[in-house]
Amino acid sequence: MKEENNKFLGEEKISKLLFKFSIPCILSLLISSLYNIVDQIFIGNSSLGYLGNAATGVVYPITIIAVAFAWCFGDGASAYLSLCLGRKDTKNASKSIGNTISFTFIISIIFLILGFIFKDQLLYLFGASNKSIDLARYYYEIILLFIPVYMIANSMNSVIRADGSPGFSMATTSVGAIINIILDPVFIFGFKWGIKGAAIATVIGQVATLVLSIFYYTRTKTFKLHIDSFKIDLKVFKNVIKLGISTFITQMSIVIISLVCNIMLVKYGALSKYGTDIPIAVIGITMKVFSIVINIIVGVILGAQPILGYNYGAKNIKRVKETFKKVLIISIIVGIISTILFELCPSLIISIFGSNEELYMEFATLTFRIFLILVTFTCLIKFSSIFFQAVGEPLKATIVSLTRDIILFVPLVIILPKYFGIKGVLIAAPISDFLGIIVTIILIIKFFKHIDNKEKVEKDISIKDSKEGIIITISRTHGSQGKKIGEIVSKKLNIPYYYKEMTLLAAKDSGLDKEFVSNINSDKDILHDLYLTSSPVKYAILAQKKIIKEIASHGSCVIVGRAADYVLKDNPKIVRIFIYAPLEYRIKNIMQMYKDTKANAKKNIEKSDKNRASYYELISGNKWGDIVNYDLCIDSSIGKEKTADIICEYINKLSK
Repeated sequence: MKEENNKFLGEEKISKLLFKFSIPCILSLLISSLYNIVDQIFIGNSSLGYLGNAATGVVYPITIIAVAFAWCFGDGASAYLSLCLGRKDTKNASKSIGNTISFTFIISIIFLILGFIFKDQLLYLFGASNKSIDLARYYYEIILLFIPVYMIANSMNSVIRADGSPGFSMATTSVGAIINIILDPVFIFGFKWGIKGAAIATVIGQVATLVLSIFYYTRTKTFKLHIDSFKIDLKVFKNVIKLGISTFITQMSIVIISLVCNIMLVKYGALSKYGTDIPIAVIGITMKVFSIVINIIVGVILGAQPILGYNYGAKNIKRVKETFKKVLIISIIVGIISTILFELCPSLIISIFGSNEELYMEFATLTFRIFLILVTFTCLIKFSSIFFQAVGEPLKATIVSLTRDIILFVPLVIILPKYFGIKGVLIAAPISDFLGIIVTIILIIKFFKHIDNKEKVEKDISIKDSKEGIIITISRTHGSQGKKIGEIVSKKLNIPYYYKEMTLLAAKDSGLDKEFVSNINSDKDILHDLYLTSSPVKYAILAQKKIIKEIASHGSCVIVGRAADYVLKDNPKIVRIFIYAPLEYRIKNIMQMYKDTKANAKKNIEKSDKNRASYYELISGNKWGDIVNYDLCIDSSIGKEKTADIICEYINKLSK
């Protein structure tokens, strides 16, 4: 979203914005859910019954592993594409997309080969029994054979959205789902192909999605692929991985949950009257029905992301709270309606998936009523996790997500069956939801306490007119006294100086909060790179870029930090300076300035330099501190005045 078009996010009615942004997200996610559900509906209503559903349920977690890689690469490429577009780096934009396709293909082939080599081991690991193994093999082999199609289509789809075509992205998924829905009954019942027919219908839908995605890639909006784009470039792809790793972790947590849950269901199901296949079939259906509910919530909060991002950056806490409240109410309503359906009429939902066998219906009813009894809490946990992502708090988002799923559910699902048998597996979910919502509420309360509304930026701050001449940009290592040296240079040359003033101007122009803009490159948390790609930070970066260019248009000046050397790279009057100093010298300066111990000073220098490097690399694609990016690199340990004199002498020579 372009910076000049952002202010309506702080002014338009929130309910109207939510409707505009959330509906497409919800529809897209619900359509993608059909892939996971349609097969089970038709298979369950065929002669295969719950054994067929058990077979597809066993294969499902394996496909999640595949999609974890695909979405990791696709989401990472999408984020990196946005960064490249911001710095007009078309070469690396194309490389990142091409490399994403190349690596997705390579990983998919490895996945295919290993999948066939360890076929039975994987199927038994994820819950196949001697009764369901043959059906699982039939379904698995066809799905696995087309896994490259599935993975490449999914990774490409993420990029299509980032290219500014969410409608086309939804269409590619919709066409695949519709084809699957049409072909399922034809192949399963008409041709009597059974579970093989379901698999074939699924992969034909996936092929259609891929064909449409390839068609789109021939007429993209913001990047163009060439043969060189597909050549492996580890430096570029490292950034893609870095930006997509959170998606991978989220998806793999689903795999871990499914694996542990299925293992325990098989183990304790064998000791119960239900056997092993009924629990596996039922849990597969339960999770897919549950995914519909969660996708509605995810769609709403994803639609709310730009609203939250802009208003959080603007420190318009009233609108942040209003948006949060509206999404919270929607989440609670969806959760309560779902709970009522799951508790009062589970048999109605279960019957959609066929099989009326008494034990099957008994366990399915039990599962829906116990496993999903606190589904409202699950909705709130998922909503809160994405909310934290939207406001640039990736660490909190990760804590919320993993606490419920990995830290609580996995241990509980292992421990509780020892005391409660197979019901212990089901009880683990509501206990995890209950404890997880407590952690979530604590983090939410702390977050809102922390973001009290701040005073707006000063009204009298403005850009100063200056004489025509050289624009000096100064990058510096922490503790090298680059700010003070820049100030001395500006006084000696009698030209304006911009450091804090630059962020104040950016805040005033964009409507963002001055403190927020100033602190975007601070030591936020251990997930600093993800923080820099979050929505509110992107708005602040765009605002800074705009104001840096405006400052430069007013004449000669000194600009310290904020990757100004890169932002002004096309300006013929720019002189790019990098100031550094030995570590011991910098430690001494930090100790004097902040009254730090030597250990703390060293630690602060390392953190600050690391964050500056991350910021610079994400903004420019270049390496921070690399001498090829600067016109003059100077060791400031010779003293502030001497360093400033050398810079002034250099500038004066250039000005002649």
